[in-house]
Amino acid sequence: MAVNDECKLKFLELKSKRNYRFITYKIVDQQVIVDKIGGPDETYEDFANSLPADECRYAVFDLDFTTDENCQKSKIFFIAWSPDTSKVRMKMVYASSKDRFKRELDGIQVELQATDPSEMSFDIVKSRAL
Repeated sequence: MAVNDECKLKFLELKSKRNYRFITYKIVDQQVIVDKIGGPDETYEDFANSLPADECRYAVFDLDFTTDENCQKSKIFFIAWSPDTSKVRMKMVYASSKDRFKRELDGIQVELQATDPSEMSFDIVKSRAL
C-alpha cells in the first residue's frame, strides 16, 4: 500500500502550523490519498458529518480542549472509521493498511477505532484526550 506524499505534507501542516482542524484520507487504487480537509474554524460535528455512512476512511482530528485544571491543550487523534455498512473487502483493506499508514504520520497522540457514530461521539473523544 502506497501513501501519497500529500498525505504526509498536509498532516505536517495540521501538526505544526495548525492550518486545518481535520483531514480525512481514503484508499484509491492501492494508494492512500487525501479525501477532505477541514479548515481551522470547523467543529468536531463538521468532521463527524464529513465521514461517509457506508465507506471506510482514515482521519486525523486536532482536538483543542480545557483540562480540569483549566489548561488549554491540544491532541491529535487518529480515527479509523470502518462503518458496519461498508463492504467487507473495504474493511479488510483498511484494517490491514492502518498500522503502516499511521506510522507515516509522526505525531499521532490518541487512536480511536469506530464502526458507528456513537463510538466516536465528542464526549468519548474528549474523555480519551484527558
